[in-house]
Amino acid sequence: MVEQIPIERHEVYTTGVTKSRGFELDGEMHGQWEFYRLDGSLMRSGEFDRGTQIGVWRTYARDGRLVKETTFGPDQSA
Repeated sequence: MVEQIPIERHEVYTTGVTKSRGFELDGEMHGQWEFYRLDGSLMRSGEFDRGTQIGVWRTYARDGRLVKETTFGPDQSA
């Protein structure tokens, strides 16, 4: 069996500002991801396991303040 290596993915808005960044494994989001607003501020961050949100996801205000934490997993879902 060949071990798969996650591939880095970086998406940008038409303005060139980062929209999202993270990794893919077999075409699915995998590992740590960050999502940004058009103004460049971090909007949300968390982890995927082959396309499924897992663990603690954090949502931020434009000023960087933590607004919300949501836990995803076998016994938790948002």
